[in-house]
Parts: sequence; structure tokens; C-alpha cells
Amino acid sequence: MDSSIIMKKKKQNLREIDTQEHSGEHSHDDGHNHSGPEEVSKVKTYLPAIFSFIMLIAGIAIDYFEVFPFFKGWVRIVWYVVAYIPVGFPVITEGWNSIKKGDFFTEFLLMSIATLGAFAIGEYPEGVAVMLFYAVGELFQNAAVNRAKRNIKALLDVRPNEALVYRENDFVSVDPETVEIGEKIQVRVGEKVPLDGILLSEKGSFNTAALTGESKPDTIAAGDSVFAGSINLDGVIEVETTKEFKDSSIARILDMVQNATARKSKTELFIRKFARIYTPIVVFLAIGLTFIPYFFVDDYVFRDWLYRALIFLVISCPCALVISIPLGYFGGLGAASRNGILFKGASFLDAMTKVNTVVMDKTGTVTKGVFKIKEVVNTSTFSESEFMKYLMAIEEQSTHPIAKAILEYKAEGADLEASNVSEVAGKGLKGSVNGKTVLVGNKALMTTNSIEVPSATNDIVESIVMVSIDGKFAGYVTIADELKEDAHQAIKQIRESGISNIIMLSGDKDSITQQVAKELGVDWAKGGLLPEDKLNEVEKLKKQPNTKVAFIGDGINDAPVLAASDVGIAMGGLGSDVAIETADVIIQTDQPSKIARAIKIGRSTRKIVWQNIGLAFGVKIVVMILGAGGLATMWEAVFADVGVALLAILNAVRLQKMKWG
Repeated sequence: MDSSIIMKKKKQNLREIDTQEHSGEHSHDDGHNHSGPEEVSKVKTYLPAIFSFIMLIAGIAIDYFEVFPFFKGWVRIVWYVVAYIPVGFPVITEGWNSIKKGDFFTEFLLMSIATLGAFAIGEYPEGVAVMLFYAVGELFQNAAVNRAKRNIKALLDVRPNEALVYRENDFVSVDPETVEIGEKIQVRVGEKVPLDGILLSEKGSFNTAALTGESKPDTIAAGDSVFAGSINLDGVIEVETTKEFKDSSIARILDMVQNATARKSKTELFIRKFARIYTPIVVFLAIGLTFIPYFFVDDYVFRDWLYRALIFLVISCPCALVISIPLGYFGGLGAASRNGILFKGASFLDAMTKVNTVVMDKTGTVTKGVFKIKEVVNTSTFSESEFMKYLMAIEEQSTHPIAKAILEYKAEGADLEASNVSEVAGKGLKGSVNGKTVLVGNKALMTTNSIEVPSATNDIVESIVMVSIDGKFAGYVTIADELKEDAHQAIKQIRESGISNIIMLSGDKDSITQQVAKELGVDWAKGGLLPEDKLNEVEKLKKQPNTKVAFIGDGINDAPVLAASDVGIAMGGLGSDVAIETADVIIQTDQPSKIARAIKIGRSTRKIVWQNIGLAFGVKIVVMILGAGGLATMWEAVFADVGVALLAILNAVRLQKMKWG
């Protein structure tokens, strides 16, 4: 690798921050240690700058102490030219290549003109110093960009590169992309689960940190879902695949992370457009600063005004803005990913900072979406166990989530079988059990069949399943959905983040929705909504002045609202694929408390980006004025350019080290 590696790395990193990373970044991890070649590469990268630095310091020392009388004239010039070439030649080459492509006004051209001009007027040490510190700045930028890329790429390393699939009476190692749905795979201790599936073994314990950002192991039982990218912690397990690799959770995450860097924020787009206009203006101002004073200044000295113009060019280099701003957003995306929050682009980091109204679905968002029997009320002559057997016999014919909850009831004795079961649209089920006619459903079903329902049931908020046996009311079961463990914490933290308007919209019964909303302290709630009703409510909110809406949901029916809101946030663990594809932000852990964290990361990212913009413009403008007035030297110019760039980079890197709670 020759000395031009500095500039090649610079352009490569800018390109990779700007657009989606391709094959080199997406290759499978082969599990080998490549530290040797990488260390050699690092030494070669830094060697030109080290050589130039030693030559420059030695030259300045010889100049100052005058220890070698021959260090004058051509000897001195050649010394500083040799010091200049390792760091200056790559920049000049890049500037020339840009000109050949029609891109005249780049920072490479600015630095080339400024340093060659310094040589032309005899300021050799300053010419070398400017290019040396510029090269050092590029090395720091390269290191900071690589760090940000590694934080994002950490997710890519969880991509499994083999699957042990059961074929022809044995487990054979194959590429995960060749495994089909329904095949059985084996995962050993310490290995990554290669595809999404259902656990066939009795139990399993998994590290899901790469997917969810949570370090706590996840223990599941047979029949539960297992996600690709999880690491098996306890014993050899077997899994039946439910998705192809391209549709698995890890493939979906990788695709979203890789594409996130291609979606730039408005700030990034503005800065890039601004740099294209700003740089030629600076060049023409420098030319004017060199020649225009000739017509107005009595003691005009060309060399002095050229020196001021060269300082002006060095100061005006826009690299602090061009690198540190995308790096800031890149750091924000990486910080979010490590916390189990996937932003689909930098533009959504920005959008999150403007949200002032949070609208959320209920089931699956703040509740677990898993129904459980809360109470069994038996008014029949049967025992509770017999009463439940009649109910369960009918519910076995249903696929409704409530039916699943009822079937989990443990009733003693022999099971009963139902016959002639039919559905009564919107009301429930009707069938025969042990020769008795059994109705299972809502109050409307009972009323339609002239069955008297106790008035006490009118005050029940939870979902209620009523039962009649042979024309008589036999009792009922109440079903309730559980709140997620962090639901209360989520609402509290959202409020602490400055969001004053929190709304709940649900397709569940309005009474249940209101009860949950009251328990959580939500400002306003509405239940019994169809998907189009939710959409209409969000559209109404968006029409209110200065209102930016974030909607959080998880189901297929939430997809239209997720698409219509200013920021759509999907629960990515149990959420539907449609909701995840439609949303702008994915909460991989299904934890609503991560919403406030996403807002915090977005705001911190934007704050750091604007700090960098203010720092770069502020210092440059001050030193530009001083340079034009003859009050600043090349050394101040170096600080205004490279020093500010380094400060901005270090500020952006802070995002990658912050603790988010």
C-alpha cells in the first residue's frame, strides 16, 4: 500500500458513509484472526505522515539553532520538498484526478494551491506543516469513520454461515440460504441459530443481544419461536424452520441496517449542496484578496496579500463539515442498533426529534397480546371443571386468540367432544356436546336465542365469553390481556422526554381500551376502531398546527397508520412482517420503554451534528477575518481547518460511547 492510501481511504469512507455498503462489508465472518495483515496495513497508512513529521521537526530545529551552515538555498528547499512529498503528493494527485473528472473545486485543490503557494513565497515549513496536519486529520477521520462502521458492522457479524440440517438420516452442514421451510436443524452450544423456527427440544436458553440489545438470556420452551442470530447457550437443540433465510429476522435486520446509511437527513443533503457552492466562492474570494487590494492599498506588496489569500484557502477547507456530519448520524444509527432500535435512515433520526404527539396501539404494543383467563363464573349445576369442558369442547373448533386462552385451562377428567359446531357471525359459536345444545359467545348471541343474562355482566370491562347449556345461562369466563412489564415505565419516560400528548387507539373494546389507558395514565384513548378508523384519527391529528405524530403498532392492521404517521414505529419481535416493512423505526425487543430511548438518541444525534456545524463555521469565520486582515498565520489556519475537524470528529464519536440507560 503506497502513500496515496490516505486520500483513497478518505474518498472511500466518504462514499461508504454516503451510500449503502457493498460486498466487502457484507462478507461472511470466517472465524479466522486477521490481525496480522491489518496491523501491517495500519503501519503503512501512518508511515508517510510519520516520515514527513520527522523531516519537518528536524528542518525547523536546524533553521532555529543554525547548527548546519550549509542548510540554505537549494539544500533547504530540497529538504522541505522531500518532507512535503509523502503527504502532499496524494492530495495533489486527487485534486488533479477530480479536475479531470470535471470537479474543480474540492478540498484537495484548496490544500494543493495553498501549500504550493506557500512554497512559492518561501514559507517552506508552513507549506509542509499545513499538508502534514491535513494528512493527520485525514488519518483521524479515517479511524473515526472505521469505528462507526465497525459499530454498525457488529450486527453483520451475527449472520450465521452454516446450518446443520437433517437430510438422509444425518445432520449435514449446508449454507443457511439453501434450507427450506419445515426442515429440521440442529444447533450446538455456542452456535448461532441460522434460521427462524419453532423449538422442537424441551427447552432452550439463548443470547439475543445482537438482535435485541438485551444482555439477559432468553429461556423458551418447546413450541416457542426461535430467531435467527440468537446464540444457543445450553445444550444441543433442534429447531423446525418456519422461514427461509432471506425472510428470517436476522436477514431482515441486516438489510435494514445496511440500507439505513443510504437514507440521508436533510441536514446532510444541505451540507453537501452547500459545500459545492461554498468551495468555488472561497477560491474566487482568495483570488480577489490577492489582486483587488492593488487598486486600493498604497503600499501593496503582492507576496503579503498572496500569503493572506493562501491562509484564507486553508481555513476555508470544508472537510470538518463534510465528514463530521455524516459521521454524527452514522454514530446515532450505530448507538440505536446496539440498543435494539433500528432506524431505517438518518432522516428518521431527525424526524424523531420533532415528534410531539405519540399515538400507540394497545394489543401487542403496551400489552403482551397474550390472552389469559382472569375469572371463571359458573352458575350451572355442573362443577367448574365440567362447565369448562363444555366450553372447551366448542372452542376447540375456533382459531380465535380468546379460544386459545380458554383451551389452556387445565380441566380434570375425560375431555368432551363437540359436534355440529357452526359459527354465528359476529356473535359466537353453536354446537352439540354430550347431546346438549351449547352456545358460546357474546351477549348478542344469548339475547338472540332468548337466554336471560344476569345484569351484573353489564359492568364487566374485560372480554367476556358467555355460555348457555340446553337453553339456560350456565356462566361466563372473563379474558384479559396482560400489560408488558415496562408499560408504565414507557409512558413515564415518554413524558420525561418532553412529549405531552400520549394517545391510545385500539381495535379492542372501548371499555377495555379506556381501562388500560387509565391504568397507564394516557391522555386520551379510543377503542373499537377498524384500521381505517385509526388512520382517520391520525390524519386528524396531523392536520393540527405544529403537530408531529409518531405511531407505535405491531399488527398488519397497523400498517396503514404506520405509513401515514410522521414517524412509524413497529414492535419488531412479535410484530407482523407488514408492519415492520412499513415502519420507519423498529423496536427489536418489543419493549415500549425503548420509544423514549429512540427519542433521546435522535435528539442527542441532532444536537451533536448542530454543535459541529456551529463549531466549524464559527471558528472558520473568525480566523478567515483575521487572516484577511493579516492578523493570522498559516499555523492559525491549520488549527481552523484540521483542529476544528478533529474536534468535530471527537464530538461525533461521543455518540458511540454514550450510555442510554
